[in-house]
Amino acid sequence: MKWDEIGTQPCSIARTLSVIGDRWTLLILRNAFLGTRRFESFQQNLGITRHVLSERLKRLVEHGILKKMPYVERQERYEYHLTEKGLALYPILMSMAHWADQWMNEGLGQPMQYMHKSCGHKITPRLVCSECHETLHAKQVKAELTQDYYDYLERHKISS
Repeated sequence: MKWDEIGTQPCSIARTLSVIGDRWTLLILRNAFLGTRRFESFQQNLGITRHVLSERLKRLVEHGILKKMPYVERQERYEYHLTEKGLALYPILMSMAHWADQWMNEGLGQPMQYMHKSCGHKITPRLVCSECHETLHAKQVKAELTQDYYDYLERHKISS
């Protein structure tokens, strides 16, 4: 399968990767969450070429993760704002940051602290069960294929 066809797979991770699965896109999203809005700011902060940045921003807009909003109408200049769909990616980036802080900090510790605005406490991201609220660990989770997936396989004459 070619990389540009990965989003057609009936796999949630593959479909997600088809939109945000490259390093520049993830760094653009990181900066958007940190408040970057303008093309020039993304380019300056990331050191990315104009062509690559333009392509990645266009893709994020096409997928409804960012929306373009004019800030200077005569010159057609735009800011890029996270949509609800884009904001829903926050747990992914927080999980990645937490993983890097734990496993790739080279003895320097975490470069950024995160604070919960409501209570003012420093936080450590964690994945919890939606039902009992216990912290989840990989060995405690069992994945099962859904009936929708089996139906998809049958419709497309694919053997599991």
